[in-house]
Amino acid sequence: MEQLVECIPNFSEGRRPAVIEAIAAVVVRTPGVRLLGVQSDTSHNRCVLTFVGSPEAVKGAALAATRRAVALIDMNQHHGEHPRVGAVDVIPFVPLAGVRMEDCVAIARALGREIWTELRVPVFFYAEAATQPERQRLATIRKGEYEGLPTKLADPAWVPDVGNPSPHPTAGVTVVGARQPLIAYNVNLITEDVEIARKVARAVRASSGGLEHVQAIGVRNARGSAQVSVNLLDFTKTPLARVFEFIQREATQYGVEIADSEIVGLVPLAAIADVARSALRLAGFGREQILEARLMDLDEP
Repeated sequence: MEQLVECIPNFSEGRRPAVIEAIAAVVVRTPGVRLLGVQSDTSHNRCVLTFVGSPEAVKGAALAATRRAVALIDMNQHHGEHPRVGAVDVIPFVPLAGVRMEDCVAIARALGREIWTELRVPVFFYAEAATQPERQRLATIRKGEYEGLPTKLADPAWVPDVGNPSPHPTAGVTVVGARQPLIAYNVNLITEDVEIARKVARAVRASSGGLEHVQAIGVRNARGSAQVSVNLLDFTKTPLARVFEFIQREATQYGVEIADSEIVGLVPLAAIADVARSALRLAGFGREQILEARLMDLDEP
């Protein structure tokens, strides 16, 4: 079976197309890697690349992209709505085929060592690659953001997993990990009041007693409207439609409606099938009833 790993690095640049293109270009040039998508957001001031390939090829592409981003992004000039700790904010590896989670953990840790050795950017490991329980959650590592790194890293409890306890002068730190697929999902509200989005986010996220497997923050989007930005960690346990319905119900309590929603990056087909099943109340509907999915199955050896 072919070994296939997905990598979805997030970079702290969403406003300079030339920089985004330069980072994507080094991924495209990496043998054995397919770039599946590039998505950027000017309000968040970050971009997300999605690429797949063999474990070694994907690790090589991630290092090349990191090298380019560190050369082109100065965090001292960076401002955006989304929390971040470095020029290369986070690099997750996801097992797709013929690869175990343990393999992705090994890739993440090897890449972290290479980033420090070559670029002198300190690295934290998170999710399945975390070395300490309190570092499993990305939000915990990001707390204090880039501006708070000198103080945070001076705390013995927050010495980086790899590298010295001081941030790179322009690139900050990088967080590398291994995880299951997640869905990055934004819900835009018909209001400019970001505080409402923050209240809705607080209600929906798991850490505040909301829906399990949901992380959420309230921010302002590129249109100037309030947005609930969600990471859905396990759509098989908490379906996407349930997240939308919960946010809709909470927003209504403040007299606010939803303008639209958007998926950042790629999404598993099964998650969209779940939405169709919920919205249309389809009984017994499954992947095997989706034409394109069946065609893909026929193409497999």
